[in-house]
Amino acid sequence: MEIVKANNWQRPGGETENEVRETTAALLADIAERGYSAVSEYSLKFDGFEPKIIELKPWREYPLDVTSRRHLDIAAERIQAFAEMQFGMYHDVEREDRFGRYGQRVVPLDSMAAYIPGGRFPLVSTALMTLLPAGVAGVAERVAVSPSDHHGILAAASRAGATKFIHIGGAQAIGALTYGSSLHDPVDMIVGPGNAYVNAAKGYVQDRVKIDTQAGPSEILVLCDDSIDPEWVAFDVLAQAEHDPMALSVLGSTSDKILKAVGDEIERESRARPDKAKGVIQLLHCENGQEMIDLANKMAPEHLHVACKPGLVDTDKLRHYGSLFIGPYSAVALGDYCSGPNHTLPTMGVARQKGGLHVGDFLKILTWQQINGENYEELAETGISMAMIESLEYHHKSLEVRLPE
Repeated sequence: MEIVKANNWQRPGGETENEVRETTAALLADIAERGYSAVSEYSLKFDGFEPKIIELKPWREYPLDVTSRRHLDIAAERIQAFAEMQFGMYHDVEREDRFGRYGQRVVPLDSMAAYIPGGRFPLVSTALMTLLPAGVAGVAERVAVSPSDHHGILAAASRAGATKFIHIGGAQAIGALTYGSSLHDPVDMIVGPGNAYVNAAKGYVQDRVKIDTQAGPSEILVLCDDSIDPEWVAFDVLAQAEHDPMALSVLGSTSDKILKAVGDEIERESRARPDKAKGVIQLLHCENGQEMIDLANKMAPEHLHVACKPGLVDTDKLRHYGSLFIGPYSAVALGDYCSGPNHTLPTMGVARQKGGLHVGDFLKILTWQQINGENYEELAETGISMAMIESLEYHHKSLEVRLPE
C-alpha cells in the first residue's frame, strides 16, 4: 500500500450528494403534509413492509444464547455506569445576593427516539448506547425505531429501557418522528446513525427537533510507533473500515517499518477475504510526535487511538476527537461495544465543535431569577442605562415604572 506524508493529508470527499438532499427534502415535505399515508407509502416502496409497533418482551425472553445474553447485560451495565457518572455533574444550583436569588434547574427532555440501523448489520450496540443514557437522564418516552426486527435488536432495545419499538427505517422514520403520525407523537430529540438518507433527513429537520449529529461514515485515526504489534494495528484499521465502503481508516506512524508491515497485513487480509467490504484506508508517515498531534487536530477523527511509547504524543495537546483511546490495549472495538463511554460520535470533522453523545444531551438547563424590592432601584439603574444605550424605550420604561415616586 502507498505511504504518503502526513502533512499532505486531506479528507477524501464525504459531502452528501445534492440528489440525496433533494430527494430527502421532498420526502419529508410530503410526510409533513400527508402524515402516516406518506410514511406508509415510502416504507413499502423502500423497505418492502408496512411500519408497525412491536410490543417488546422482557429482554431475557429473546432467543439469545446464554453467552450472548450475559455479555449483552455486561455491556449494558458498563454503558449505564458511565452515563450515571456523567449525570453526576448536572444538578440544580442557586446563588443569592442583595438583589435576589438566581439559579438553574436540570430537567430531562420529555421524549426521544433512537434510530438503530439494521441494514448491513444488526447494531445491537447502538440500541444500548442511545437509549441507556436517555434513561439515566430521566427521559420519560424512549422510542426505538429500526428497519430491522432482528431478535438481537429487540432484546437490546428492551434491555436498554425502550418504552416503544417501531419497525420502520429510512428517512421516512425521521419524518414520522419529527412531524408525528399514528405511530407516535413528535419527539423532542432524535439520535443514532443511519445511511445517507437518514443523515440528510436529520440535517433537514434539526430546526424542529434536536439531533445528536449528522453521522457520516465511520472514521478512525491510529497514531503509533514501532512499539506495537503491526497485526494489532492492521485489524484496528480494518475493524472500522468494515462498517461501510465509505468508512475512513487512517494510520499515522513515525515508523516506515510499521506502516509497511500494516499495509502488507491489510493486503493479505484483503486477498483472503475479498467478500468483506472495506472503506478508504490511508497510511501516513509522521516525522515526529508533534506532526502526529497536528494530524489528529486537523482531522478531528471520530475515533482517535494513540498507541505509542510514553512521551511521544502529549495527549493533553489533542483537542479534536470524538473519543480518545490511549495505549495498545485500548482497542476502539471495545469502545464500540462495552468499555463504557458512548460510541455515538461526531464524524466528518464535526469533533472540532462537539464531542460524542452523553447524558447532558438529553437534559435542559433552565435558569430562573427572583428579584427583591428592597434594592431594586440600584439594579434598575443599570438596566435603564443599558436600555437607553440600545434605544429600546419600553425596556427602560418597564424598569422606571417600578421605581418609587
